[in-house]
Amino acid sequence: MNRGRTGPCSKPGTKACREKKRREMLNDKFMDLSSFLEPTRTPKTDKPAILDDAIRVVNQLRGEAHELKETNQKLLEEIKTLKAEKNELREEKLVLKADKEKMEQQLKSMAAVPSPGFMPSHPAAFHQNKMAVYASYGYYPNMPMMPYLLPPSQRDTSQDQQNCSFAA
Repeated sequence: MNRGRTGPCSKPGTKACREKKRREMLNDKFMDLSSFLEPTRTPKTDKPAILDDAIRVVNQLRGEAHELKETNQKLLEEIKTLKAEKNELREEKLVLKADKEKMEQQLKSMAAVPSPGFMPSHPAAFHQNKMAVYASYGYYPNMPMMPYLLPPSQRDTSQDQQNCSFAA
């Protein structure tokens, strides 16, 4: 039964003609979708296969989007932690800087006023060449203050047992 169709539609505007245009438009959209899903392959014409590919790609993209959201959340938390640590370090730096300045001021004040603990108070404690002379502060009589400064050949260790009583 031929209804006398000679062209795309025998009577434009009829329901059959509109339906044919709709099907052609859907087929074109399926071809576009197929070429978009797998651009390196020739487009598929099987509509269920095209829909399966589309579902697979959409699910894959959803998974990737979920992973990226999780990664983004972790990075935001890490940024928060690093900012808190940075602020703590800034505060510590300010405290250390204040301590340093305080110590420098103390050092300047100690250098400006000689204290009796650093210099002998009696002028007779100086030699003619203006160097201070200190008495031996050793714990053992007849021993120089720092015998380890003498070369080994000049050290006398014969009296050590008598001069030093070691507790064992």
